[in-house]
Amino acid sequence: MSGLNAFPDLRLRRLRRTAGLRAMFDLEVPSPAKWCWPTFVVPGLGIKEEIASMPGQYRYSVDQLLPAVEAVVKQGIGSVLLFGQHDHAKDNGGSGAWDDHGPVQEAVRHLKRAFPELTVMTDVCLCAYTHHGHCAPLRPDGSLDNDAGCECLAKVALSHAAAGADVVAPSAMMDGQVAAIRTALSENQFDDTLLMAYSTKFCSGCYGPFRDAEQSAPQAVPGMPADRKGYQASYGNPRNALMESILDEQEGADILMVKPALFYLDMIRAVKEQTLLPVAAYNVSGEYSMLIATAERGWGDLRELVRESTLAMTRAGTDLIISYWASRYNEMFR
Repeated sequence: MSGLNAFPDLRLRRLRRTAGLRAMFDLEVPSPAKWCWPTFVVPGLGIKEEIASMPGQYRYSVDQLLPAVEAVVKQGIGSVLLFGQHDHAKDNGGSGAWDDHGPVQEAVRHLKRAFPELTVMTDVCLCAYTHHGHCAPLRPDGSLDNDAGCECLAKVALSHAAAGADVVAPSAMMDGQVAAIRTALSENQFDDTLLMAYSTKFCSGCYGPFRDAEQSAPQAVPGMPADRKGYQASYGNPRNALMESILDEQEGADILMVKPALFYLDMIRAVKEQTLLPVAAYNVSGEYSMLIATAERGWGDLRELVRESTLAMTRAGTDLIISYWASRYNEMFR
């Protein structure tokens, strides 16, 4: 910085005075290929049900999901991330999650046939399939059975890989889940299946609309509270949260994720500085819905809020943005 004179010789406003100058030097919004659309698939036919807490997002049966994804693909979006529900009775271990004919598995098959170039990702978890809403089986005393959970998650990942998923993404935050899934994939010759770890996933207050959409809120049972603080990362302990990503890389993850995104930009940067792997950020349901609510009350312009928040994730070091805004890319960014 030596040799620069202060005002009036140095005028930084010169570099941002016109739209042309700003376009020349500003970061660009990530192209649609850098975005992933998370969406919800349910059993049945002819279902397109708007999610009240997430305006503009829907639950789809497989037949209705295909035209919705086609519209997303036409915008250039590079991938989708599927979350599923099941019409069978929920149980302690979430066995419906690895049903070979479950909605996610069927959706993967249909999507890969219809859009062979689309990268299809699947969420690997149990909470929407267990009767208690937790991400692993519970022991008789109500405590979480971490290791049994890893075995169940491996079964889910295998069923998704067998259906044709390009990427499996474990989100349960069980210790050792990435190693268990990587071993299962290798033993079953799914060596090319990518593993995206929800590696630094916080126990956040921003998941409410998602849990409404997925019907996956945790329940209080004897020995287990109605929250996931015992296994999701604590937002008050960033070093422990960062270690989760370091360990997931060691266990065989191909992509690391920070979730949520906007409340945890410092953690995106911290993970980025610790790895050479791609870093994804999940711009979660609460972050999506709060911008809509702000705009609906007249407290901000939605398009500007979305663009500004997107650049915040980009500046922090995000390589892949997982966001509900992906389905509205043309509306927000073109």
